[in-house]
Amino acid sequence: MNQMRWMLRAKRWAQHPPSAKRVKLVFAIIAACLALYAVEKTIGLPDWMHMERTPKIRPQ
Repeated sequence: MNQMRWMLRAKRWAQHPPSAKRVKLVFAIIAACLALYAVEKTIGLPDWMHMERTPKIRPQ
């Protein structure tokens, strides 16, 4: 059932592809996410963004 639904969706997408504006929007969002990831990996996170792990107290 799920495979048939995906095939129908693919058929509809092939017959009515997204506009150039929407494709540009999706690529811009992906580029922004990749840029944020690259900045995070090269520069690192500020100290205030690091989470401090607190020890969990387990009742005995």
